Amino acid sequence: MLKAELIERAARFRSAGEDPSRHLSDCPALVLNADFTPLSYYPLSLWPWQTAIKAVFLERVDIIASYEREVHSQSWAMRLPSVIALRQYVKPSEFPAFTRFNVFLRDRFSCQYCGNPHQLTFDHVLPRRLGGRTSWENIVAACSPCNLKKGGRTPREAHMPLLTHPIRPTSWQLQERGRAFPPNYLHETWRDWLYWDVELEA
Repeated sequence: MLKAELIERAARFRSAGEDPSRHLSDCPALVLNADFTPLSYYPLSLWPWQTAIKAVFLERVDIIASYEREVHSQSWAMRLPSVIALRQYVKPSEFPAFTRFNVFLRDRFSCQYCGNPHQLTFDHVLPRRLGGRTSWENIVAACSPCNLKKGGRTPREAHMPLLTHPIRPTSWQLQERGRAFPPNYLHETWRDWLYWDVELEA
């Protein structure tokens, strides 16, 4: 059978042998690089079941583990992949994009003046009125109260020392930060491939 036909059939798969109240969307696949490390820790690299099956048919990934749940067409059946590994290694970029999410991740989702994890926004350490740039080295996560309190002053002028000084992180450093934030749910087949900095179970 041609790959294109298999992919077309995958789109028409129905679930079999599972609780009908459980959605297929609850069965994502953990995606590993060719070296068997997660493509991303935070957010965790997960693909929907349709994408995972398509990648299997295109021979782009190998199935490492599967769910008990099965999908099938009229003439073909397959257990949904729960862990897949890319056949070709994807080299991560050395430095991550300068985005809101990545700044928060670098700063561990906490205000860099008081440690508060709520009402986060951004602050220019050196105010823009003094030539401060919007860059990795001059932007920190700050809660709204601290941001208002600091205003257009420098941390020294405001008597608000930084908990950590902002840096341009590498992609590896961000992934290390992400390991401190495991998701609420981890399928049992994922745990052998994830190395978290915190305890997963009480």
